[in-house]
Amino acid sequence: MKGKNIGHAAALTALCTILFLTFLDNTIVSVGLGNMQTDLKASVADLQWVVGGYALTFASIMLACGMIGDELGRKKVMLTGAGVFCAGSVLCALAPNAPVLIAGRAIMGLGAAASEPGTLSILRHIYTDDRARARAIGVWAAVSGLALALGPVIGGALVGAWSWRGIFWFNLFFGLAALLAAAVAVPESADPRQLRVDILGTVFGAGALATLMFAIIDAETSSFEAPLVVALLCSAVVLAVAFALWERRNANPLLDLRLLRSAWFTVPNVVAFCTYFATFAIFFFTALYLNEVVVASGYRIALVFAPMTVLMIVASVLAGYWTGRVGPRWPIVTGCAAFAAGLLLANPLITPHPDYILLALALALAGIGIGITVVPVTATVLNTVPADRSGMAASTTNTSREIGAVVGAAVLGALVFSRLNASLTTHLEQLNVPASEKAQILGFKSVIISFIETGQTNGNTNYSSYGGIVNQVIGAAYASFGEGLHAALYLSAGLVIAVGLLAAVTLGGRQTDTERTGTVAERS
Repeated sequence: MKGKNIGHAAALTALCTILFLTFLDNTIVSVGLGNMQTDLKASVADLQWVVGGYALTFASIMLACGMIGDELGRKKVMLTGAGVFCAGSVLCALAPNAPVLIAGRAIMGLGAAASEPGTLSILRHIYTDDRARARAIGVWAAVSGLALALGPVIGGALVGAWSWRGIFWFNLFFGLAALLAAAVAVPESADPRQLRVDILGTVFGAGALATLMFAIIDAETSSFEAPLVVALLCSAVVLAVAFALWERRNANPLLDLRLLRSAWFTVPNVVAFCTYFATFAIFFFTALYLNEVVVASGYRIALVFAPMTVLMIVASVLAGYWTGRVGPRWPIVTGCAAFAAGLLLANPLITPHPDYILLALALALAGIGIGITVVPVTATVLNTVPADRSGMAASTTNTSREIGAVVGAAVLGALVFSRLNASLTTHLEQLNVPASEKAQILGFKSVIISFIETGQTNGNTNYSSYGGIVNQVIGAAYASFGEGLHAALYLSAGLVIAVGLLAAVTLGGRQTDTERTGTVAERS
């Protein structure tokens, strides 16, 4: 028994190492975007796709990779994905221009999509007891939260000590180490039924997600009324309907749509989406505000986020034990309440002169909420399907999280910068300057917004010609940015409260055996 436990611990450690790497890349590149823009002469749209290209391929193809792992071998697919991830890292590290960098990020996302479902579905086979599995998922969730939180810290250290290319060399060497550890410590598992992989379902599903994500990201720099965005949104709807119709009639579906009838499957996925949607209001935009507006050092920002990181990990581990004992309902409700409270308490503290201690405490409360929420969400979805379809379940919940992250970054970004664009004109009009200078400053608005978004300025602009008014303009821009950030945090808190109430209403009691496996078993 002792040897078995040691083997399980070694496998869990190896799986969490790969998980850490794939989650880390959601946030690690954000601190290097300014350097990438300077070195590669990249546009703002290029920088958005450096971030979005990874998450887009990650979310679009993950369901198919989970199904392939179920059929061909979860360990085999996971290790192949880790290898693809390392190859994409090399391409990014050597990229001579922005298009090559974006292509490398897309390849990394493809590798992450193949490797991440295995980190969760293999746990379903290693830990057969519900309580032991919930505790293991608590560790899994803690590692995922740690990776998201440490991304800017590790990225900042690598950029400061080396360059933005150091981020991708770090990915390569860490990825190779994770691949070797998993090859040795993780057992293979598969449930082949001589079924064909749902290729058409994969095309429809990936196409719907890709066009939706492309539309949201593109709308951030144009608008939702732009012809291309409207066409993409319409395409996403058509592809989503085609996916649903095909999956209903397919004997071997990519996603068993009957599962959506069960609150134990659907509600946790909705909670996962909304939780990660709101999480990116903290990791991206709060950190960006502290960096650009407050001009806080990287070390100070790390200290502000440190309590949140630590307590997120502790809460995830303890939530595993709690979920195993009482079920998912109250941990999800409690986690959502703590997360929303942290967001609401942090919001008024985010000012040009914040109280760092109080802000760190508010973010720590939000971290506790995130840590508590992720565990029951993941455990419940895994328990809803039998072991032979665990790859599908793992891919579904991971896809929900990743879509939440992409949509959150894009929608909240669009909200922040639309408010910035709208209110900046008002702030500029209120400046006490002559009409001739005011017209000149209003023409300077696009340069200001670009600076806020990327931290970069146009080297050809002669700022000295604007005189002392420049400081007033920058102050107005930062005030506008703060208004947008506050709106994003309020929206995120409201969303988290809503899904907490949804879980409270729909997830009463405990899952029965029929509720766990009956839907899928009907197809067998």
